[in-house]
Amino acid sequence: MQIDLKGKTAVVTASTAGIGFAIAEGLARAGAHVVVNGRSDASVQSALDKLRDAVPDASLGGVAADLSDAAGVARVTQHTPDADILVNNAGIYGLKPFFDIDDAEWEHYFQVNVMSGVRLARHYLKGMIERNAGRIVFISSESGLNIPVDMIHYGFTKTAQLSIARGLAKLAAGTRVTVNSVLPGPTMSEGVREMLKAQADETGRSIDDIAVEFVRSERASSIIQRPATTEEVANLVVYVCSPQASATTGAALRVDGGVVDTIA
Repeated sequence: MQIDLKGKTAVVTASTAGIGFAIAEGLARAGAHVVVNGRSDASVQSALDKLRDAVPDASLGGVAADLSDAAGVARVTQHTPDADILVNNAGIYGLKPFFDIDDAEWEHYFQVNVMSGVRLARHYLKGMIERNAGRIVFISSESGLNIPVDMIHYGFTKTAQLSIARGLAKLAAGTRVTVNSVLPGPTMSEGVREMLKAQADETGRSIDDIAVEFVRSERASSIIQRPATTEEVANLVVYVCSPQASATTGAALRVDGGVVDTIA
C-alpha cells in the first residue's frame, strides 16, 4: 500500500514530541504539508529542524499556541485557515488520587483534552464538508474505555473524545469526510520516559525495563506485553488519514497492544 498525501495540508496539534511528532513525521513522509504545533516558538522550531533532518524534502509549517483556551486555538486557525487533515493530539495526563483533584484541575483537563479538539473541529470541519473531502482524527486512549482509578480525570476526557468523534462522523454523513478516534495504549513517548526516569535513577534499572514491567503488572491484559512505540501509533493514524481509509468513519480504532480485553 502506497499512501500519497501530496497536496494535502495536515494540522497536527501537540506535535513537537512524542506521538504527535511521530504522526507529523509519518504524514510528512507521505507527502502532506504538515503544520506542527507546540506551546513555544522554541519547541516548534526544534521539531521543525528534526523533521527536516528526518524528511529532507518535507513541506512544513509551524505555529506556537497553547490550546488550553480559545485564544490559542484561534492562533492555529489564523495561521492555517483551511486544512484537509486535522489530528487532535493535544492532551495532558498525570497520576493523581481522585480526592486530590480539585475543580480547577478538572476544568483544565477538560479545556486541553476536550475543548481544544472541539474548537478546531468546529473551524475545520465545515470547510471539509463543503469541499466534500477531509479527515479528522482524535487521539484518545484505551484509558477512555478502561478508566484508570489513578487518572479518572484523564480517562473521562478520553471517553468524551470518543463521543465527539462519533457525533461529528454522523454530522458528516454522506460526504467523503471521515472522523475517527485512535486509542493508543501504553506508549514509550518522551513524556512517559520522563515519568519513569526518577524510578530508573532510584533503582539503577533501565527505563525500558521499568516500562515493560509496568505494562505487565498494571496493564496485564496487554497481549504484546510491552509498550508500543510512537511510530507504531503513528502508522495507524497515517492510514486513517489516507484515501485508502475512505470507508472507515465513526470508529474507535485501538492501537493498544490488546490491553482492552474484548473481541469487538
